[in-house]
Amino acid sequence: MAAEDEGEVERKIYEERRAKGESWKQHGLNPFGNGFRPQHTCGKVVKDHANDTAEQLEEAPPAPYRLAGRVVSIRSFGKAAFLVLQDRTGTLQIHVKADVLGPAYAPMADKLVDVGDFVGVEGTLFRSKTGELTIKATTFKPLSKALRPVPGKFAATEEGAKFLEENVGSLADVEQRYRRRYLDLLSNRDVRETFRKRTKLVQFIRNYLDARDYIEVETPMMHPLVSGAAARPFKTHHNTLDLDLYLRIAPELYLKRLVVGGFDRVYEINRNFRNEGISTKHNPEFTMLEFYEAYATYEDLMDLTEDMLAEASQFVTGGTRVQYGEHSIDFKKGWPRIPMLEAIRQKLPELSDKDMRDLDKLRHVTAKGVDEKEKAAISQMNLGEVVGALFEKHVEGTLVQPTFITQFPVETSPLARRNDAEPSITDRFELFCVGREIANAFSELNDPIDQEGRFKSQLDAKARGQEETMDFDADYIRALEHGLPPTAGEGIGIDRLAMLLTNAPSIRDVILFPLLKPQKT
Repeated sequence: MAAEDEGEVERKIYEERRAKGESWKQHGLNPFGNGFRPQHTCGKVVKDHANDTAEQLEEAPPAPYRLAGRVVSIRSFGKAAFLVLQDRTGTLQIHVKADVLGPAYAPMADKLVDVGDFVGVEGTLFRSKTGELTIKATTFKPLSKALRPVPGKFAATEEGAKFLEENVGSLADVEQRYRRRYLDLLSNRDVRETFRKRTKLVQFIRNYLDARDYIEVETPMMHPLVSGAAARPFKTHHNTLDLDLYLRIAPELYLKRLVVGGFDRVYEINRNFRNEGISTKHNPEFTMLEFYEAYATYEDLMDLTEDMLAEASQFVTGGTRVQYGEHSIDFKKGWPRIPMLEAIRQKLPELSDKDMRDLDKLRHVTAKGVDEKEKAAISQMNLGEVVGALFEKHVEGTLVQPTFITQFPVETSPLARRNDAEPSITDRFELFCVGREIANAFSELNDPIDQEGRFKSQLDAKARGQEETMDFDADYIRALEHGLPPTAGEGIGIDRLAMLLTNAPSIRDVILFPLLKPQKT
């Protein structure tokens, strides 16, 4: 069917449904009404009576149930009809009959109720001839008219799918599912389950940290400086103050200010914004967990992270082993901990220890197979930056099972504490799984003099043309000068973790309303 014909069919259905809504008024019904209060849910009714036989329900019928929801299927037989009602918990069949309902059956007799409409019912429970749990409606009230039907491919029942496929078409385009998430959720049980699991994940994390004496806080979303991470920001402007501001890249420096202020264990589950590319792993707006613990080290946080994510997997999925695409991922504790230089050497054994300190040699190896623009950028990198680029190019994508990479170069870790034995590296780790970063943590830099030098190095990187750098934050240095206790902090990407625990191939599958370029209407 041509797009023009599909549009004409959709307009026709819209006008027909709008006219039916007007006809509701003739029966004393508001097509967009309010005030019906359900007292039960479909899922609870089905669960409570799953094992009851038809004879048991007839001999000892339960008290009448009062439910409301969306009609997802209609089978009409003139003076009687079967409807399937869907609410937030599931579906339940409803039987409506003219001789039971009297005048209240008129909207059904006149075919004014469609798939997609909301209705309220009250009645007793029985099993139909096919053995299905069913409410025999003694009260039936149409509540809200749906002027547009849901697409057929994602209809909640086979009957509804057949009708809608024939009359409306299908929401087959994945991008359209993201754009019309309301239809995706309405029609696809798997999608609803994905977001329920995401909610369970966030609930678990809150409970886990609360039980360990962390307190949840809220820090600013608009920052006067680019701070907390090396990334390109979104910029906005406050009119009254005539002040340029940046949407939060990360809350790190504010959270550490709170540790200076005496909140020894803090966390925030926050929205961050980074003005960067969009991919299956990146959305410009995303959710992070950041937490900080005084008198802890990055090694303590590796232990905590293993424990928390193993328990999170158990809580959300029922086990520590999850399937992600073609991979079986095991979150059971005991993950590898590999220094970055060692991880690079494992993939590039031709590089010697001496080579790993040879800037020109590493620039040459990193620049192989890249375009001229990237070669120019690599030629300006210092030793630590080249090591980081080499890791991203040759190692990161190969880390399938949960793996900690440790000992990051100082040059790529402007907020992390130097290692006491080797000052060129930091006490830092990143957690990788299925080739992507899941968490980033380190023992915090609490030396204000060193921190000032690191900020100046960021300004130097910006002067060399790097776009993903941080500003010089004089107030944060002042806070450190008042004293930051030995502290470790960590950030975990909630969206990427949710992807792993729900087997979602794209970050858009775990964000309710991902950013998309607007369509012309």
